[in-house]
Amino acid sequence: RQMHRIISGLVLLAFLYHSTPALAKPMPITAKSWLVADEQGHVIQGENTDTVRPIASITKLMTAMVVLDANQDFNEKIGQFTRYQLLQMMLVKSDNHAAIVLCDNYPGGKDSCIKAMNFKSTLLQLPNTKFIEPTGLSVMNTSTASELIILVQAASNYPPIVSASKSSEIQIKVKKKWLVFRNTNPIIGRNHNFIVSKTGFINASGGCIVMMLDTDIGRRIVVVLGSKNTRTRIPEAEFISKKS
Repeated sequence: RQMHRIISGLVLLAFLYHSTPALAKPMPITAKSWLVADEQGHVIQGENTDTVRPIASITKLMTAMVVLDANQDFNEKIGQFTRYQLLQMMLVKSDNHAAIVLCDNYPGGKDSCIKAMNFKSTLLQLPNTKFIEPTGLSVMNTSTASELIILVQAASNYPPIVSASKSSEIQIKVKKKWLVFRNTNPIIGRNHNFIVSKTGFINASGGCIVMMLDTDIGRRIVVVLGSKNTRTRIPEAEFISKKS
């Protein structure tokens, strides 16, 4: 009978361990640089926040801002798609070709587009945020976690960027066919109200994401750079967003 009680107790402990997340080890953060800040940009917690790193497709937030600053016709067709459709594809699907086409068709062409991106970095006082192309495929597109707070805050002032950040998918009609593009951030449209969201990945950058979102403890800005891969960046960002 005593042995039976011991075995029953061990079974119960095993059940509690596997069924109660609080008893398991806390999530390890693989990101090389990360932070969570409040709406005003004050850092609540973070690590290596001033380390310069490649930012991959987070670049596209700056591409979008300078394209929108140029006030070009949204409805102008550039090849198969309108300028607005390309903007949506660039931000939601993280389409590299869309970013290239938008930058190539910026007033003055690609060189003027890249110059405008770097000039905007200067205006925002982001000395480590630099760009040599519009997609993020280059390791030379860099920033720091702390400077990306300011980039996200700036992006939140652009309604088309906010609209794309809230879209779990977009549908674009080409002739008689509807094309569906899903957001590279799979938690869009679930529990959170997103204001800004942009993912990124190249081998040199690791998994990256920036988010501005409303949480149960207030509006938060989350930056994750150098996460292990594209599967770890989202859970880590969600975990970090709950730190206070």
